[in-house]
Amino acid sequence: MRTALTELVGVRHPVVQTGMGWVAGPRLVSATARAGALGILASATMTPERLREAVREVKSRTDEPFGVNLRADAGDARERVRIIIDEGVKVASFALAPSKDLIAELKDAGVVVIPSIGARRHAEKVAAWGADAVVVQGGEGGGHTGDVATTVLLPQVVDAVDIPVIAAGGFHDGRGLVAALAYGAAGIAMGTRFLLTSDSTVPDAVKARYLAAGVKDVTVTTAVDGLPHRMLRTEMVASLERAGRVRALAQAVRRAAGFRRISGLGWSRMARDGLAMRHGRDLSWSQVLLAANAPMLLKASMVDGRTDLGVMASGQVAGVIEDLPGCAELVERVMAEAHAALGTVTRALAPSPEAPPRPSPPPGDGAAVR
Repeated sequence: MRTALTELVGVRHPVVQTGMGWVAGPRLVSATARAGALGILASATMTPERLREAVREVKSRTDEPFGVNLRADAGDARERVRIIIDEGVKVASFALAPSKDLIAELKDAGVVVIPSIGARRHAEKVAAWGADAVVVQGGEGGGHTGDVATTVLLPQVVDAVDIPVIAAGGFHDGRGLVAALAYGAAGIAMGTRFLLTSDSTVPDAVKARYLAAGVKDVTVTTAVDGLPHRMLRTEMVASLERAGRVRALAQAVRRAAGFRRISGLGWSRMARDGLAMRHGRDLSWSQVLLAANAPMLLKASMVDGRTDLGVMASGQVAGVIEDLPGCAELVERVMAEAHAALGTVTRALAPSPEAPPRPSPPPGDGAAVR
């Protein structure tokens, strides 16, 4: 299946595995790439040195194209961009809109730039700045998300920009891919579906918690970092929502210190990142501090397997996913389902051989309309 996405990045299938923090590491990304889809390495929870090692590890496992996801507002974003360029990574994706200068630097080096956006105006902005494509995430998507459904947001963006649009939020199978293509998208991006594969390094106990969830077990809360965050509803989430401000801030300081040790970031760098996070958003300083807490809460579940202490970002599709295929099996299944769905649509649109021919309209009564 050839689309504007496959032509742009050189993959065989119009499917993207999103850059999920603590989840999208070298094993998952290389397995996705070998399956013919576009794997995206998550770098926000890595030091620059670890990012370079991870890129080289993926390259040692596959020659297929892959990408790296960056935080555009991070204080060391330019250093990470330099690593991407130096290591010959094909795609740079961004969780927030990168600056015009950053886009230009990447494009001048031959890197394909694909920001993720959640509003039409953001897509128009990055397209005007030279982005090669955009990932459009509707409210069904996991992690930080908006409140506009993919079925409403996607056609808005497709109509607004003339670059390839990749649909995210609510996708897990081939029928979704065909639906996205019908809206005008060039492919789909999936996070939760790739998290729930045998190639994902997420601990088995955490995967089991996802598989046991129903659609109504996935909620949106601002208790983690002050921004709308879609995740599984657990006792940990409930306790964060019940916690008073003083207790929440004390927990945030402790976990922020832990993230500082793991990430290698100094307090001054974390403060600058906090200022960037606060810019343009209606966040109190206490909410900015809570945001530093989020990476450690995610790590507790996605790395340490502590479903009682961590949070589990999740798209609504967790409620309909029931198995853990490998990436190769998953992508093959999605494409087989997509071709089957296309066949069903084609047959539905074909005229019935039993239907009598329609008479021609009389002259002067719409005969020119075909």
